[in-house]
Amino acid sequence: MPTIHWLGAGLSSGPGVQRLAAGQHPLMLWNRTLPRAQALLEGAPATATAHTLDLDHLGRALDPGDLVISMLPADWHPRIAAMAIKHRAHFLSSSYISDAMRELDSAAQKAGICLLNEVGLDPGLDHLMAHRLVRRFRESDACASGSQVSLRSWCGGFPAQANAFRYKFSWSPLGVLRALGTPARSMVAGKPVDVARPWEAITDYRIPGSNGERFEAYPNRDSLPFIEDYGFDPTWKIHDFVRGTLRLEGWAEAWSDIFEQLQSLDPADAEDRLANLSDRLWDQYAYAEDEPDRVVLCVELEAESPDGACFHELSVIDAIGRPGSSAMARLVSLPVSYAADAILAGDITPGVSAAPSDKALVDTWFGKLAELGDVVEHRILSR
Repeated sequence: MPTIHWLGAGLSSGPGVQRLAAGQHPLMLWNRTLPRAQALLEGAPATATAHTLDLDHLGRALDPGDLVISMLPADWHPRIAAMAIKHRAHFLSSSYISDAMRELDSAAQKAGICLLNEVGLDPGLDHLMAHRLVRRFRESDACASGSQVSLRSWCGGFPAQANAFRYKFSWSPLGVLRALGTPARSMVAGKPVDVARPWEAITDYRIPGSNGERFEAYPNRDSLPFIEDYGFDPTWKIHDFVRGTLRLEGWAEAWSDIFEQLQSLDPADAEDRLANLSDRLWDQYAYAEDEPDRVVLCVELEAESPDGACFHELSVIDAIGRPGSSAMARLVSLPVSYAADAILAGDITPGVSAAPSDKALVDTWFGKLAELGDVVEHRILSR
């Protein structure tokens, strides 16, 4: 029977690890610090074992048909995926597909190996929501050649009880700080819009059909490649297309000093200054143990056909952390565990791929989340 090798026992791994540890496949949890891995597997069956992370030892433990799940930093993934291909083992991560990962596609297909990525929260559940909305739109009267279509996808995690900083950190702030320095591209009113600093494109956002709660939203990375990934028809006229980050109202004002510091970075010492800023923010704004977090993910598709038929639907999840299980950890690691099931069941095509669009898999994953109390609500606003 194939063994699942889960790499990383950080805060985003717990629920997924524990679910797979209780399943039918042996699980080896690899982590830099062994006590953390052992604590995560406390009470698990004997088929789930903890190991000190060492890639050479991992390579010797891999057998054909095994599955490697990497929750390590994204720049580790291509190397680990290449090792998996060498041993004819599958690979899975929640991170975006990098150019280095794409280069492994041919070798993975030749070996009959799946390299599945983008199956966490964002990216991950947002892709599943988008695929479902596009499928429903194609089945509607509003879908026609020349239809004007907008897709807006927003996701954010923040404290369940808002603090003055309007944010807290589950892990190192360095990733958030670097993301704020990454240019973003989206489609607004039919035209591509590029911003060097995402916080300069903040807009107010209210989730349609909700209680009117106000959020702040800004674009994240390059949204435009996902037009093709989500199966948009070339004849559709795209009005808005954006994938971005959601924050609590007041976040931009609370972070104004951070923005100034990021804007003043000198390339000569930028990494050192970012690291120092990250350490200070972690000391001030890390979540306390079992402090509840909140995750909001909303994907909205709005369209109108040339003859006036309208479509406006959205999928939204609003989850709160529970003792021993943060909302972020559940919504990142549980979809990863569902993807592991799909790979081992032969439901994923070999090669490099992102979150699946298959209706049966999408519905199954959302159903499993709902059974655990994290319901993906679907709203029909106009059809």
